[in-house]
Amino acid sequence: MKRLALISTLVVLLTLTGAMWVYALFFASKEVVNEIADRAWTERAEIICKEAATERIALADFRPLEDAGTDALLERAKIVDLATDTLDRMLIKLEATKPTDPKGQAIIPLWIGDYRKYIGDRRAYADQLRLGTNVPFGESIVMGIPLSEKLSTFAADNFMKSCKPPMDLSI
Repeated sequence: MKRLALISTLVVLLTLTGAMWVYALFFASKEVVNEIADRAWTERAEIICKEAATERIALADFRPLEDAGTDALLERAKIVDLATDTLDRMLIKLEATKPTDPKGQAIIPLWIGDYRKYIGDRRAYADQLRLGTNVPFGESIVMGIPLSEKLSTFAADNFMKSCKPPMDLSI
């Protein structure tokens, strides 16, 4: 009797798993939730973001902290501010033109708003450095994930690789 119940349970589970895969492969929507239809806007965005990334690369300071001298944290705060300024300018340029599709017009401002929050996290980190506190960069968590991950997913879904948040403050 127990054996029959076990076999029946396995058959039901395998049938449900099979049905789930059939649905996922053949019937579920293949639309990317974050993807906008205005490809011209995302192409312009990629160019703008790439310019900002190039500016940030020029600011890189690869010296170990102990070799940077007594004002190392103040220098790092200044570099963080300058790098964050590139993100501010990037967002201003991105806001200058709006996507033409309704979905893009609805979600691009949300993404930019999240980016502004991320910029605020970077500014708070620079303030900590100026106070002499050498702590790891801490960013906001949204819906249980780091804000940079949310921003990166949106950028990737729209083929805007250079629009992902920079990893310059990561450990």
